[in-house]
Amino acid sequence: MASVPSLASTLQQQLADALTAALPDAGAADPLLRRSDRADFQANGILALAKKLKGNPRELAAQVTAALPAGGLIKDIEVSGPGFLNITLTDRAIVETLAARAADGEGRLGVPLKDDAGTTVIDYAQPNVAKEMHVGHLRSAVIGDAVVKILEFTGENVVRRHHIGDWGTQFGMLIQYLIEHPGALKHEGGASDGEAAMSTLNRVYKESRVLFDSDEEFKARSRDRVVALQAGDPETLELWHRFVDESKIYFHSVFDKLDMVIDDPDIVGESGYNDMLEETCRILEETGVAVRSEGALCVFFDDVKGPDGNKVPLIVKKTNGGYGYAATDLSAVRNRVQDLKADTLLYVVDARQSLHFKMVFETARRAGWLSDDVKAVQLAFGTVLGKDGKPFKTREGETVRLEDLLDEAVTRATAVVRDKADKVGLSEEEIVENGRYVGIGAVKYADLSTSAVRDYKFDLDQMVALHGDTSVYLQYAYARIQSILRKAGDAVPAAHPELELAPAERALGLHLDQFGEVLAEVGAGYEPHKLAAYLYQLASHLTTFYDQCQVLSPDNAPEVVENRLFLVELTARTLHQGMALLGIRTPERL
Repeated sequence: MASVPSLASTLQQQLADALTAALPDAGAADPLLRRSDRADFQANGILALAKKLKGNPRELAAQVTAALPAGGLIKDIEVSGPGFLNITLTDRAIVETLAARAADGEGRLGVPLKDDAGTTVIDYAQPNVAKEMHVGHLRSAVIGDAVVKILEFTGENVVRRHHIGDWGTQFGMLIQYLIEHPGALKHEGGASDGEAAMSTLNRVYKESRVLFDSDEEFKARSRDRVVALQAGDPETLELWHRFVDESKIYFHSVFDKLDMVIDDPDIVGESGYNDMLEETCRILEETGVAVRSEGALCVFFDDVKGPDGNKVPLIVKKTNGGYGYAATDLSAVRNRVQDLKADTLLYVVDARQSLHFKMVFETARRAGWLSDDVKAVQLAFGTVLGKDGKPFKTREGETVRLEDLLDEAVTRATAVVRDKADKVGLSEEEIVENGRYVGIGAVKYADLSTSAVRDYKFDLDQMVALHGDTSVYLQYAYARIQSILRKAGDAVPAAHPELELAPAERALGLHLDQFGEVLAEVGAGYEPHKLAAYLYQLASHLTTFYDQCQVLSPDNAPEVVENRLFLVELTARTLHQGMALLGIRTPERL
């Protein structure tokens, strides 16, 4: 792969070398380089060095400037204020660097793989068996999928884990009901497989719950069935598998609507760690990490206390011998570290579970399963809100079904696409396909363009708007470039480093060159909203470029046309790759 250093990294190295040459007594020094509105870049590190060396900052800045190599990268340097360096790059350096990115034969746009790649196990998209997915399941799936794609692009080895809720006391009720009503899971006709599966599971759950709440004898039989399930009774396990398999049909139908691939081998739910639970508890008790308290096996923390001032424990094993969620989560940590050889455990989980995971991680550290070499991180996310700023509910006050929300998004987006279809000559098939891509992209982008930990308002009208910070704006920018490329005729995109760039061309080129650095930052901090912000800024630069620089004007010299086609084509490739990493499609015509 042809890794291409960014203009900023090349300039950073030249400045660092010049600092060392001009000021050998300073040792290793950071020039503190950043983008600037006064020039292309500004270096602010000399002021701190001057204080350290007790020298005049402007004189030191002049010495560093004299030590920089002439020509090539730097066009102009201005010393301003207390030794700040305002640096303007040559147009040639910008175009040549972009040309090297465009020439990357592996399609990575010159973005390097990171040197310290490890193995990350990421836990995301965690629906519950026999229950409908609702709006609360959206963020874990969308954020997790984007982080997986970004980490893999940077070179990390990623292992996906979907920790579905497939175990617990409710299965005793469901299985007992199925035993007493053998045809209960039979599908009714007229619905798709996914819809039929969920409709059936909903009906069985409601009917069994009514019976459980009203019939004490059925309740007793259900509780006995939980014991049989935990003991591995073959008949009970077979019926439990039917519920799991039926739920997976539904899960896959929802994830398919989300344009997201969830593979069966990656689905390792609560039940996947059953065989480890007793050993996990034994290790914790034998090492003194967990202690007995009122018959339960608990882990205590000095900084976790209840309203009464007493310590609140993490309950690993209950007084009745049942296992708490902590036992499963700690067993999962053991499996992911010891068997999957993870360096990082990443949990994309609701912020409201932060205390639980804080205690689980600390327990795992005390047990030695987490260490300086193996870290666990909760990528906590906020709540999806309605337009009124309150948790998103239906008019009846019920939780919004995820399928209904996605269907409504696609319906709204299809109407927007259809309204513009005649202008670009879209067929009905293209309208339907693009409506899906725009609708699902709108939902994902609204989520991913917000910092994960923040709540955000779900406003479909705004999400599918053609203007503003929306995925539709970015998709339209991509499609507009494709239209220009189709109209170019015999003119082909080609870099011309000898040309002088207009201000809008320079701004677009410098932003394009930042793609790899942004991805490195996004991957290191698990912050897909920063990639969304970069792409929105890229589309905004493109809009300014269109306003100030006509691409296919007959008044342009052929080399100007080719160079501008080169810039917009590289912009399209960057938009396409960036949106793909967020899990969003970019239609060719829109």
